[in-house]
Amino acid sequence: MKRKLKGFTLIEIIVVIAIIGVLAAILVPSMLGYVRKSKIQGANTTANALHKAVSSYATDLDIENLYLPEGIHSISDGSCTEAEEVNLGEFAKDIKPYFSEIEKVDAAFYINDGQCVAVSIKTGSYYGTYPPFLTAKNWDHYSDELTDKEAVIEKVLQVNDIEVD
Repeated sequence: MKRKLKGFTLIEIIVVIAIIGVLAAILVPSMLGYVRKSKIQGANTTANALHKAVSSYATDLDIENLYLPEGIHSISDGSCTEAEEVNLGEFAKDIKPYFSEIEKVDAAFYINDGQCVAVSIKTGSYYGTYPPFLTAKNWDHYSDELTDKEAVIEKVLQVNDIEVD
């Protein structure tokens, strides 16, 4: 006696593959949007942490009658050349208690009246800012203007109506 083997027909397999393809076409673009949103939010969170660290550092310097000079300061591999020119010691070592990842960031901050008023940081291909203005919704609008971290600082100052001396 022969047993008939049960299986799927070719038509059934094609229908299942088509359904999976339609679902993938719908879900993949929306998932990519979530990835972009999370990367921008992560960069903004890191910029906020760096802002708090630089603000604390500036406060400690003020106690010692030292000041970060006015303007944009660039951080790369933990060094801040502008800070070293003013004889503030080793920037990375001094700020590390406030921000332990200082050697890993590519960032800039703006000092006005001895206070840190704006921060930009680049993580991967996204910029984060403090005060935050970059979001997943407006990233495409601003991304062409964001050529480097200093340009991002200038945009943060402009968008947030921060007066500079």
